[in-house]
Amino acid sequence: MINKIGQIMLYVNNQDEAVRFWTEKAGFSVISEEDNGQGMRWIEIAPTKEAATSIVLHNKELIAKMQPELNLNTPSILFFSDNLDALYKDFSDKNITVGELVNMPSGRVFNFADHENNYFAIMEKK
Repeated sequence: MINKIGQIMLYVNNQDEAVRFWTEKAGFSVISEEDNGQGMRWIEIAPTKEAATSIVLHNKELIAKMQPELNLNTPSILFFSDNLDALYKDFSDKNITVGELVNMPSGRVFNFADHENNYFAIMEKK
């Protein structure tokens, strides 16, 4: 039986830029960074060190060579925030591309793009 989501694999073109975006702009922390010494490097990030689910940033080009059958598309991720208005302002102030704040039946939400124009969504959940 599956009882939680552990990690989400995010395949990026530039791992260093991805780490800067997620830590400096989106407020995530680096949980761990590994390098096998043979070109395989991955960085685990999360909103907090205690988060149950983390994102692992992988080098898209390297993974494509190692496993050409793997789907390297960006996953559709919905994040939650308990203060959507403040987060929206913070992202806007940091020049992150953000969409309109939208009222959905399940709550207010907006989307944002990372430095590689991958889009994610954030919903207000208190």
